[in-house]
Amino acid sequence: MTSRQASLDPYLLRVLCLLIAERSVSRTALRLHQSQPAISAALRKLRETFDDALLVREKGGMVPTERALQLLPDAQAALAALDKLTRPPEAFSPFDSRQRFRLGAPDYLAPVFMTTAVARFCREAPQAQLEIQALGPEFDVESALAEGELDVVIGNWPEPPERMHLSMLLEDEIVCLVSSRHPLARRGMSREQYLAARHVVPLPYSMSQRGLIDSQLASLRERRNAVVEVQSFTLAPYLLPDSDLVFTTSRHFARFYANLLPLSILPAPIDFPPMRFYQLWHERSHQAPPQRWLRRLLGEAGRQVQ
Repeated sequence: MTSRQASLDPYLLRVLCLLIAERSVSRTALRLHQSQPAISAALRKLRETFDDALLVREKGGMVPTERALQLLPDAQAALAALDKLTRPPEAFSPFDSRQRFRLGAPDYLAPVFMTTAVARFCREAPQAQLEIQALGPEFDVESALAEGELDVVIGNWPEPPERMHLSMLLEDEIVCLVSSRHPLARRGMSREQYLAARHVVPLPYSMSQRGLIDSQLASLRERRNAVVEVQSFTLAPYLLPDSDLVFTTSRHFARFYANLLPLSILPAPIDFPPMRFYQLWHERSHQAPPQRWLRRLLGEAGRQVQ
């Protein structure tokens, strides 16, 4: 960049445009609430920068040179671009938005949460789109949030990524879900019975994180008898009615399927900590109004489910 280019700032561009439009130093000074000497000094600097007189005296006043007329469209475009860059962001209106929002969520959330969230989304943003991305063990959550591939991720890792923002969605107790014909359905189960029982367990959905239930059992130096492993949480309840399997999950998940299938909910005989579901997002979207609205909506859906 030359010294001449470096000396050209938005103020000088505004002076140039007004001088060409007004063809008068005094009228330009009035429009900009400046003194005539200040505008004259700006004109001198513009003449030095462009190596052209820009305005010349004529019988009826001043007229722009050919060079000035050539510069005017580019100067106006540059000022418009600067104004756009410095203009405050427009207020976000979910009702008018046509934006596409991207949410990452594993299927351990009962359908009641997602149906609640989606219903609110459709009411508040009827023209927007929502993409729900399934998470798997090889999905790089942190990278997807950092690159803007996802706006929000819902998780319940015991140790969430430290570099992400976090907000709690809901907290739920751990229970056991069994067939209503299971021998322990009426009596409940002891710790020993739980550890000896035949369990259906989900495959890990994170390569770096152990699930809450297995983490707690490992801390107690215990293991459950995993007879069946499934990739999908939502498949597990359907394996219970005609079997002696036990599925350990959150109460809101268990309640949904107990209302749908011949299943019973039993208290967990082991002191599991609460299962906490939270939403994660990256600093890049922390202040963005559309993403702030989406996070508020998800938070309200979580409170509605509890």
